[in-house]
Amino acid sequence: MEPSEALTTAAQIAVALAGFAGVVVAFRSSSLHEWSLLDKFRLWLLLGSALVPLFSCLFGMLLLTIKPTPFPIWRWCSVFSLVLICIFGFLSRRRQSELGPAVIKKMGAYRYLFYVIAILGMAVGLLQAYNALVSGVFWLFYAAIMFQLAIGTLQFARLILLPPHTSTT
Repeated sequence: MEPSEALTTAAQIAVALAGFAGVVVAFRSSSLHEWSLLDKFRLWLLLGSALVPLFSCLFGMLLLTIKPTPFPIWRWCSVFSLVLICIFGFLSRRRQSELGPAVIKKMGAYRYLFYVIAILGMAVGLLQAYNALVSGVFWLFYAAIMFQLAIGTLQFARLILLPPHTSTT
């Protein structure tokens, strides 16, 4: 599969995932403004896991339109992806700190899944830095996109399957 085809496919998946977030909001029994902070945080993670790879794909497709294709294209894409990942990670960490440690502890076993995903996300960020500085290959850039889409899909399934959080914290 050519990089342009792979990026187009991933962008379509990301748009669908972002659309599913709208479906989740529409079919919940209460208004978004009445959701608990934890449920809003889950929605934030879903949207971020769809929008970060979408913007990465769009940036890659934009650079592919340059003729002749620049040699360091995948390095530039990895830098762009790393910047997006860092911004999203920083904003997510701020939102998580608003929840407080008690809410995170109440997540039960899902809390450990959350931490594993955070560690894997940091590893993906390091791979993007490696790709930007050393290798400059497409598959490392694309691996970050696939990881984010997989996490977004998992977050969508959690939003659908888990009952709404009942406290207003």
